[in-house]
Amino acid sequence: MRPFISPSSQDTAMNDNLDLAGIGIGPFNLSLAALLSKVPQCRARFFERRDSFNWHPGMMLPGTQMQTSYLKDLVTPVDPSSPYGFLSYLVKKGRFYRFINAEYPRVRRVEFADYLRWVAEQLPNLSFGTGVDSIEFAQNGFKLSGNGLDGVHSRHLVVATGMRPNIATWVERYVGEQCLHSHHYVTADFSVTGKRVAIIGGGQSGAEIFLDLMAGKRGRADEITWISRRPNLEPLDETAFINEYFTPDYVRHFHKLPEQRKPPIVSSHKLTGDGVSPATLQVLSQYLYDTDFLNSDTTPYAILPYREVHLMGRDKGGYHLHMRNGFNNDDEAVVADMIILATGYHYQLPACLSAIIDRLDLDEEGFPRLREDYSVAWDGPEQHRIYLQNAGRNSHGVADAQLSLAAWRSAMIINSLLENPVYDVDPCSTALKWVRNTPDQIESDASTLETEKIYRVG
Repeated sequence: MRPFISPSSQDTAMNDNLDLAGIGIGPFNLSLAALLSKVPQCRARFFERRDSFNWHPGMMLPGTQMQTSYLKDLVTPVDPSSPYGFLSYLVKKGRFYRFINAEYPRVRRVEFADYLRWVAEQLPNLSFGTGVDSIEFAQNGFKLSGNGLDGVHSRHLVVATGMRPNIATWVERYVGEQCLHSHHYVTADFSVTGKRVAIIGGGQSGAEIFLDLMAGKRGRADEITWISRRPNLEPLDETAFINEYFTPDYVRHFHKLPEQRKPPIVSSHKLTGDGVSPATLQVLSQYLYDTDFLNSDTTPYAILPYREVHLMGRDKGGYHLHMRNGFNNDDEAVVADMIILATGYHYQLPACLSAIIDRLDLDEEGFPRLREDYSVAWDGPEQHRIYLQNAGRNSHGVADAQLSLAAWRSAMIINSLLENPVYDVDPCSTALKWVRNTPDQIESDASTLETEKIYRVG
């Protein structure tokens, strides 16, 4: 592969010939753009259809906290001297001492969103209001098409378009004003006054929405039913050794595993990133105690774990949810006037890749098979690479969709792009030994044992 021979260009002008074109500007590509600001020899530009940066506005509920340390921001884990770290944000905003003195165990989600927006406003290599509609491969690289993109070519691509709301087939036809996904919860204009409300989904979002509705933030509901297919309200596991899954050392060992070994391991790690935070569970337990024993004027509620909704209908009486109780295998039903789906997100390759999607190497679930540097194997020239962010659950493990390794992954991509170790991506290994012996060591040990066996028998 030949190295970059590109003039320095990090200005705001649209570049017709780029070294790297980024599709989507969320936290992951924002991290990459921030770290590339120190790499002037790489002509990079990132494109976003929205007019400005806005991170999950539909779930910015008051008081909600990040589940990731603020030190794991866009840049600090690989470049603590960067001006785009969270601590730099606090200093520039004049909040540093107040923040330290407040002793927050976690950053408020709304403040971290403001930090991300602050970084986006400073970077010159971002183009908002510029949607990429299609991408084709031509002799001189990838050709981008869209509003204002005529004639833009790039040697490489990095795609980070985010996850899509997970909507089950049994509810698809009913999605609308009275049946919405949590992704739109804060920004949607609705009232639950006089309504029976059902929340479906037992993770962090479900807990936050339940508490918000019980507190009357959307009016006084007649009844609130919270349904989860999980056996209980299960806590997010964020203990020290569980957090080893969110380290470069673990990700590298995981990537080397045979493909068939990976999905069951990822499934077993679900609660490392998809449970209810212990702090939220404590607030919830205390709130329900007050509701049940100390407050006389409260909204009736029901929390139904271990229920799998499999069918939904609608008539004049409302929505009918049919479900199986996994605890005793009974069939049950709930009637509601409004449904809120806290059912999470799933990965989906963006439509702009449709012209080349058949050329990508995908696994049986439709996930791209990513190399260690987060490039996808494809049938095109090796000197033109396609990097995918937030698409490596099956290849790199459970940490892929989390913010914890965003900076490290960006550094991996940059080192791959420039074919040069611009950033140090080899921190100390963890205290846990994920692999004891290499294949060569195993073969050598087996040979030694066989020799000793022959010697003893002789």
